[in-house]
Amino acid sequence: MTRADIFVIGFTLALLPFLYSTYWNREGPAETAHIMDQSGREFTVPLSTDQQLSIEGPLGVSLVEIKDGQIRFLDSPCRGKQCVHAGWLKQSGEFAACLPNRVSITVSGKDALYDSINF
Repeated sequence: MTRADIFVIGFTLALLPFLYSTYWNREGPAETAHIMDQSGREFTVPLSTDQQLSIEGPLGVSLVEIKDGQIRFLDSPCRGKQCVHAGWLKQSGEFAACLPNRVSITVSGKDALYDSINF
């Protein structure tokens, strides 16, 4: 290994944190939430107002909480409660869903974290 090789490796390692923060961390704060219920109706709610919402689904009522510019599933009648464990959604483009109860939440803002998600 020559000095030039060591210099190139050192320069590359020093440049990685800058590249990561510039290109892979482009998330922006969320401004609104889009909540879809079992019938396919979509409600748009601002995240600037603290509130709790009850969304009816086939299994029962899912409770959604909006607080400090964030949103989360507070409670849901599904068995595994993965929607509740998803936690707070605060970055534009984040998504959580209670599939058994057919309720989903997507947050949006100026800069989306993802431009599309495929399953």
